[in-house]
Amino acid sequence: MWRALVVLAVLAGQVLAAQAASATEPPAGRVALIGVPGLHWNDLTPDDTPNLWELARTSAVGSLSVRTVGSVTCPYDGWLTVSAGTRSASGYACGAPPLPQAGGEGAVIPGYRYLIDVAGQRSAGTLGETLRAAGRCSIAIGPGAALALADRHGAVARYHDSPLRVGTADLARCPLVAMDVDDLIRPYLTAEGAGAGARAGARAATGAGAGAATGAGAGAATGPGAGAGAATGPGAGAGAGTGAGGGAEVGEGGRLPRVPDKLSAADRRDALQLADAKAGALLSVLPAGTTVLLAGLSDHGSVPHLRVAAMRAPGTEGHLLGAASTHREDISILTDLTATVLSELGVPVPATVVGTPLRVGPAGATIADLRRDDATAQSIRSVKGVYFTVVAVLQVAFYLAAFLLLRRRRGLSPVRVAAVALAALPVSSYLVNLLPWTGLPQLVGGVLAWAAAVTAVAFAGPWRRRPLGPPAVVAGVTALTLAGDLLTGTTLQLNSVMGYGADVGARYYGLGNIPFALLATGTLLAATVIAHRWPGRAGVGAIVTLGAFAMVLGGSGLGSDFGGVIAFVPGIAVTALILSGRRVSLVKLGACCAAGGVTVMGFAWLNHLRPPSEQSHLGRFVGQVLTGEALDVIWRKLHAMLATLLSPNLMPIVIAAAAFLGYAILRPEQASAGVVPAAFEHSPALRAGLIGTLVSGVVGMLVNDSGAAVLSMALALAVPLLLATGIGALPAAGRSRPSVPGVGEQLAGVTK
Repeated sequence: MWRALVVLAVLAGQVLAAQAASATEPPAGRVALIGVPGLHWNDLTPDDTPNLWELARTSAVGSLSVRTVGSVTCPYDGWLTVSAGTRSASGYACGAPPLPQAGGEGAVIPGYRYLIDVAGQRSAGTLGETLRAAGRCSIAIGPGAALALADRHGAVARYHDSPLRVGTADLARCPLVAMDVDDLIRPYLTAEGAGAGARAGARAATGAGAGAATGAGAGAATGPGAGAGAATGPGAGAGAGTGAGGGAEVGEGGRLPRVPDKLSAADRRDALQLADAKAGALLSVLPAGTTVLLAGLSDHGSVPHLRVAAMRAPGTEGHLLGAASTHREDISILTDLTATVLSELGVPVPATVVGTPLRVGPAGATIADLRRDDATAQSIRSVKGVYFTVVAVLQVAFYLAAFLLLRRRRGLSPVRVAAVALAALPVSSYLVNLLPWTGLPQLVGGVLAWAAAVTAVAFAGPWRRRPLGPPAVVAGVTALTLAGDLLTGTTLQLNSVMGYGADVGARYYGLGNIPFALLATGTLLAATVIAHRWPGRAGVGAIVTLGAFAMVLGGSGLGSDFGGVIAFVPGIAVTALILSGRRVSLVKLGACCAAGGVTVMGFAWLNHLRPPSEQSHLGRFVGQVLTGEALDVIWRKLHAMLATLLSPNLMPIVIAAAAFLGYAILRPEQASAGVVPAAFEHSPALRAGLIGTLVSGVVGMLVNDSGAAVLSMALALAVPLLLATGIGALPAAGRSRPSVPGVGEQLAGVTK
């Protein structure tokens, strides 16, 4: 009897332990990931895509940013990123995923280890390995799905080339099924550089299987990629062009086209109908209660777009779909799919996965709104290059006109107004997002109207009579606008010509590199006005206090800016040292830069200690340092920074502003009628602030991937305001004062 009681007690303890474990572990479910590379919200209609339309109608919906490593994402890189849980690339100008070699129930991707051993994609296979270690089986349908679910040796346990070969019984065995619906993207990949035979093979493959399209089935097997030898590279989609299925050929065949949209509207509609039929074939056999994820996993041409993201689960219909990784209620990224799949299956997400589970947001989501979001992003993209070109032309023209007029002491008032208006242009590119706009005319008109309004305020009040008055208004408005934007969710920087676009995917929240340059410059110049009014310890305290506040905004979770903090610390320190009357040496400057690095790593470490779903890229960078992936990130950013040094839009601003400033200091009478010395004489604090701004701009250029953009925008704001101050100070200094040799003239022995 005692033995029976002991056994019952042990069994009761095991039951309680199991209940406790089930209470702490996330519940396991069923997930179906349907990837349709190239799909965006404009494609879905009730008539052309009834299956996908109904899926979206009953789901939470949002926009998916598909950027991986390059500016556009091909299907290969999209699926590989889902596999790795971090932005990944095959290493070539790629196209379609490689064609798996079937064997038994499963398949193997030829040459898969190339990705890890040669291409440096060390995280490839993370999703497959994690599922295998957790004992969760999965079914892959199509080449892209096989790539996403493969382990680190390129093997998938269960593989089918068509949803027509999968039944409800198969799906009941495994909690996860992923399907590559490549019918929409395949015509794009096979159109460029393909001959008549290749195009015919593509059409045959596209039409296979009663509209459900067998993917890499018989049509693909007849192409040059059917054999194993053709797929020995990074998946035959890049070099050998085999991944496009059915007729993709060596060379250009199988790659993304170099035009925005290769297909006509009718051809794209035909491809969409085939993709919809294949998706419908899987949806019709899914077990009840399956969470369905729909994702437009790649771009389809040379222009990035926001793609479809939808999740169907109980209670999600009509809601927005976002993620903590973007801090947006309606935007997610590719790596969020990896985290979502694992979370829905009750499997812990590895620390190397940078995405977070998709998050259902508030109700009221409409497909029309998501279409407008992409249209807004495209409007910004179309005007951004022109905008920076115009800014560069205006800057160069301004310095040329100022040089010609100031040396003759003519047009001083118009030059001062033009300088203030030019400095007001950057902040106006953010203020325009305070009001809705729907097209380029409204966008351009709004920016000009805000610039005129800021300029009018600068010259409207009693402060206009003071040399520092109008410049202080512009600097203050710039700093307050960007600080307020950080405190309210960065709605002004998103989709702005001097901010970041969701379609590009470089950043979705926080402080961008160009906004950092403007925030740092505006803060330092505004603080120097306070130091000018209250010199001594009060002024130094204002510099340190305001600078530290702006730095914390940028480096904390609100700004999530890495390089900006490194650059801002020495700018603040140099300004404070000069105002304190201390000499700035190279040793002190180096120590200040080191202090900036230590400060930002402190922010990053604190962010890393938070749960993975709450980390920004600062915290994830610490994780990349610990896993050895940080060098790849640094190397990629270094390449991006060096590329900006050749920018035809950014470098003219740097060269023109630096040349004018240098010449105005060395030969003040010849360059600017003594305007710059007059500004420094009127306000030594302004001189300290300008030097601090230059230090932050140069350091920021070296440590940010935006490179020359940081320094160019710092100069675009600071130098015109410096000239405006100098012109305002000239009457106080006396227009008929004796001419004094400049520094360069003194060194050359010139007498005046």
